Amino acid sequence: MWGEWRRGRQETPPHKVGSYGGRCGAEGWGCSPPHCPADAWTQRWVESKHKPDYGRFVLSAGKFYGDAEKDKGIQTSQDARFYAISSRFEPFSNRDKSLVVQFTVKHEQNIDCGGGYVKLFPASLKQEDMHGDSEYNIMFGPDICGPGTKKVHVILNYKGKNALINKDIRCKDDEFTHLYTLILRPDNTYEVKIDNGRVEGGALEDDWDLLPPRRIRDPQAHKPEDWDERAKIDDPEDTKPEDWDEEMDGEWEPPVIQNPEYKVGALTGRGWGKWVHPEIDNPEYSPDPLLYAYDSFGVIGLDLWQVKSGTIFDNFLITDDEKLAEEIGNETWGATKVWGKGLMYYGLVYDHIHDYYLYNT
Repeated sequence: MWGEWRRGRQETPPHKVGSYGGRCGAEGWGCSPPHCPADAWTQRWVESKHKPDYGRFVLSAGKFYGDAEKDKGIQTSQDARFYAISSRFEPFSNRDKSLVVQFTVKHEQNIDCGGGYVKLFPASLKQEDMHGDSEYNIMFGPDICGPGTKKVHVILNYKGKNALINKDIRCKDDEFTHLYTLILRPDNTYEVKIDNGRVEGGALEDDWDLLPPRRIRDPQAHKPEDWDERAKIDDPEDTKPEDWDEEMDGEWEPPVIQNPEYKVGALTGRGWGKWVHPEIDNPEYSPDPLLYAYDSFGVIGLDLWQVKSGTIFDNFLITDDEKLAEEIGNETWGATKVWGKGLMYYGLVYDHIHDYYLYNT
């Protein structure tokens, strides 16, 4: 059955695309707990066979929760393991539309070192062979390792190269459920939210090294040989006293004075004080109005390493509707915040214009 499950009620979207349900299997579509088959999530999530010793995911509400059934998500269950699991959805491109990626993470084990991020892959991904070097479009979410690494990754693949965000976004490091949201917009801007509150944002071009710089140093410009950049110099009027005994008094050093030739912003006979390399427009630079856009999204995956297992992932949402994402965040994480430590909602939503579908983990 198609539709969106919200707090136990079935709402039918205005349009349907039957191929999506056919690819993912009909079991569990549109159901609400506790009526979903216990193993329904395994029909939609594919564990990679690239390595024989990947860690195993289990369906669990964890050690503490608000509702033993509704709060279930997929949980890492074995310590010191790599994990690789993914779920396929109807392929789409985000060209000319916003892209919103949202999910919840609950590190109830008080994680010491491990990832809590998702990857969005193109539809061409072979899920059974997914691994750490599989090409992806976006990697987003928290990563913790000791006191030195507590950050939110936002990595964008641009022309085959993965580019890390140039800003440091701190993630949550407690044992409670937190909501992570990434928004890419057609005006080449982005926003990162944690618990439905903005923590970072700006222009893609400014905060990633995706394009060559707009301005570069003029390769034809060179600092004159007689340019004096010293702000202070030894006093030329002072000389070492005749009775100076280096064995007794140490090495003599002349007193330091301001360099009369060093005048920032004022032309002198020998130059401009601190020399600044002139810049020119970069002939290699060309703006790209499609920095935000990807031709194909088709798989969401968890490709992680965790020292201490126990993280629960839930509420996976992919949409082009920022308001819808905020509303679902309030209904899920917001309900969790009010009612306790559990997870109150689970599933994956894909929104194509106004069509959106959900299946429960």
